[in-house]
Amino acid sequence: MKLSDIPIPTSAAATAACEVSAAYCPPALYNHVIRSYLWGAAHAIANGITFDEELLYVAAVLHDMGLMKEFDSHTVSFEEVGGHVAWVLAAGAGWPPERRERLAQVIVRHTWGTVDAAEDPEVHLLELSTGMEITGLRVEEIPAGLRAEVLTAYPRLDLAAEFTACFEDQANRKPDGRAAEFIRAGLAGRVSVNPLDA
Repeated sequence: MKLSDIPIPTSAAATAACEVSAAYCPPALYNHVIRSYLWGAAHAIANGITFDEELLYVAAVLHDMGLMKEFDSHTVSFEEVGGHVAWVLAAGAGWPPERRERLAQVIVRHTWGTVDAAEDPEVHLLELSTGMEITGLRVEEIPAGLRAEVLTAYPRLDLAAEFTACFEDQANRKPDGRAAEFIRAGLAGRVSVNPLDA
């Protein structure tokens, strides 16, 4: 599989999501959200998982918007904020209410833990791909050639330090949020040994 084999949605919502993410995310986090889609889509293609390409793309590209200072809430968990941002963008793109809610749900649920692909393919793929991105979980399932191609096109830069700092900040200000749970469970240590950064 090559990078060119992975479909990149070009709908109004997908294009807008990419523009918003590029405008507000620092380069390392922007590359991270793009790779999150690519790893998820590659896994789906390799394993015969049928998924909604546009839905996964928009969810992946916007899933960390709640970490950005312009959208951050001192009371709402970052993934819920991301869901709200995505809902608003999708409304502007003309998505019907049910699809907007579904988009927000994918973003919120991607931090809940392993979800079976048969139950919810988009949540499964976003949870899996973000796990690959942040801790290297199951990254060996992505072919080495594709990994190299994606990392050349979208380098990791200082993602480990930036992401850990974002989560530690969230944890300090919102001790009941998901970011705090991840930090208490040792996320920083796992991020520091991600094989994608080797």
